[in-house]
Amino acid sequence: MVAEIKRKLCEKIFCETKLSALRRAAIEQGLAGLRKELENIVADIKDQYSCFQINDPYLEVKVRNLHAFQVSLLNRVIDSFRKAVIVDIGDSSGAHLQYIKALHGKDKDINFLSLNIDPQAVARIRDKGFGALQAKAEDVDQHNIQADIFLCFETLEHLTDPARFLYKISSNTKAHFLIVTVPYLRTSRVGFHHIRNNGSEKACAENTHIFELSPEDWKLLMRHSGWSAFFEQVYLQYPTKGVLRLTKNLWKRFDFEGFYGVILTRDNRWSAQYSDW
Repeated sequence: MVAEIKRKLCEKIFCETKLSALRRAAIEQGLAGLRKELENIVADIKDQYSCFQINDPYLEVKVRNLHAFQVSLLNRVIDSFRKAVIVDIGDSSGAHLQYIKALHGKDKDINFLSLNIDPQAVARIRDKGFGALQAKAEDVDQHNIQADIFLCFETLEHLTDPARFLYKISSNTKAHFLIVTVPYLRTSRVGFHHIRNNGSEKACAENTHIFELSPEDWKLLMRHSGWSAFFEQVYLQYPTKGVLRLTKNLWKRFDFEGFYGVILTRDNRWSAQYSDW
């Protein structure tokens, strides 16, 4: 009984420490204001995913910080368009489309479409009034989908062949931008954490990471696949100042230090050199 009480107390302290780090990180990296704005647009993100619910303050702040980072990337290029088609590949709930519509829909003529292999995700998106297609991300070229901006948030690491996926968008669409976020790691590795940990849960595309690459290796793969980086940024889940900077190693061990975001433009210099697509 005593051991169980100590364990729960340690878990509570650990969770509160991470929550404090997330809040401080958002302030330090200029995301706190946008996070609050997005929270006012979509008050409930409990059902963001199919595999689990966001049902505690730590998870909510963690996901909302990430959403703010992702939307901040879109905000860097959206003013290039008066009219735009935005396609969200791997969208799990339609929340990002709600954000974009509320932030930019009054000033711009924007058409939206989402793509996901998961029927539950497709249903959530359609319930919000957006178009959604049930399909694999890797098959995007088979559906004659054209967009000015493709979004690909926390999706590349789940794909079995991210290079071919990227090449298909680069070579078969006229997209101006592809905006990507992935987990941030300093050293690349293969995922498959359910195998590493001998897990018993059912593995699916939503809960399985295949490739977890460093930014430099992601950029190599992107250049090979017909893209170049227009802008890139790392969002850290901990502050770099103050005592909470010491949580860095906790994030590295138990989660991710943060997320890498990159805005890509089409560039076939290296993809055209490769003969066996």
